[in-house]
Amino acid sequence: MSNGSAKTSSLQRAVPPGDTRLPLFYGWVLVSVAFVTMAVGVNARTAFSLLFPAIIDEFGWDRGMTAGAFSFGFLVSALVTPCIGWAMDLRGPKLVIELGVVAMGVGLVLAVLVREPWQLYLSLGALVGGGVNCLAYTGQSLYLTNWFVRRRGLALSIAFSGVGIGSITVLPWVASLIADIGWRAACLRLGILVLVLLAPLNLLLKRRPEDLGLKPDGGASGSAIVERTGNVVDRAWALWTARFWWLAAGYFCGLFTWYAVQVHQTKYLIEVGFAPSQAALALGLVSLVAIPGQIAFGHLSDRIGREWVWTIGNMGFVLSCLSLILLGEMPTATLLYAMVLAQGTLGYSMTSVMGAIPAEIFEGRHFGRIFGTAMVAAILGGAAGPWLAGALYDATGSYLQAFWIAAGCSTVSALAIWLAAPRKVRAVAGRADRLSPSAS
Repeated sequence: MSNGSAKTSSLQRAVPPGDTRLPLFYGWVLVSVAFVTMAVGVNARTAFSLLFPAIIDEFGWDRGMTAGAFSFGFLVSALVTPCIGWAMDLRGPKLVIELGVVAMGVGLVLAVLVREPWQLYLSLGALVGGGVNCLAYTGQSLYLTNWFVRRRGLALSIAFSGVGIGSITVLPWVASLIADIGWRAACLRLGILVLVLLAPLNLLLKRRPEDLGLKPDGGASGSAIVERTGNVVDRAWALWTARFWWLAAGYFCGLFTWYAVQVHQTKYLIEVGFAPSQAALALGLVSLVAIPGQIAFGHLSDRIGREWVWTIGNMGFVLSCLSLILLGEMPTATLLYAMVLAQGTLGYSMTSVMGAIPAEIFEGRHFGRIFGTAMVAAILGGAAGPWLAGALYDATGSYLQAFWIAAGCSTVSALAIWLAAPRKVRAVAGRADRLSPSAS
């Protein structure tokens, strides 16, 4: 009798009550939470480009100094990113993401009080710029990778595609608020949305599936460690290796091109002859057409490997840069939309593997700190790209050199990730199936 009771008690400890009643794997609930968080949070930061003209009109400040608030946010992000990884390792995602939500929400609300440049740098720069790093690509990648192994690329790509949905919902709403009631009221309402929607939603976060008696990709606990490490090819990896520095170089160069193109393309398109409305539409369409590409290529990366999809993304930016160069000579609508497709559908697919690549190489108890350090390189590249493109334009009166350099950086980025070689550390599901002796 006592032996039967002991078995029952052991079973209850192994499978927590209520877990078996979930209609779907809890990891997909977290993907949904991340989708909404990215849709609102990332676009709340992107809304700076909509606020920028109204702020200049009100204060008459120099454009460089005003735009510097956005760049200052990148600097703050670079400083806090290693801390995000450290905090995630120690306390899990709930604390980190919620800190980001509060920082962003408070920063947007405080923007209502801006009267001096330093107040702009504090609110829309430091608080919003630092906060978005906690709740966006870096923060989400640090815990979602724990929940998926076989479908890691697909899960991350679905979560990050929320940015595209937000770009066609949140940004038009903010633009209409600015036109109707002013930029301060728009900041206030956007800040309230961030706090009211995202703060309670992210209380659902869990660090890893084992916390709920599950294993990655779904199922009951018991073999989670075997599943998580069964696809390891090379068990000797560490932070201070050539792999880490190739990874950092790949991320620096990739984000260099991304933001060099994104920040300057609207102004460039207007200068070569497109109407401002066409240029703005092109920028919005890039995020929209990115959604199917992110999901499809993220799923594909689970079958063929992360390097191939990272290469596809970078080649999308190479094609985008070449299209922009050609648009200077032939400003046609056909070439414009070819650029949009190359940048959005192909180029933005990089986000679907940005979290998966370092997880393949460095997954372990210190992954958060390692990933946070790698993302510093990405953030510095994202800050350097727009600055250098602008400096070259000031010196030469043309974006031609900047776009050629950006295309070269994308090529270097693709090569660097092949040299980092996540495929030689951990096999993705498709390769693991082929390597398995039991595979048919």
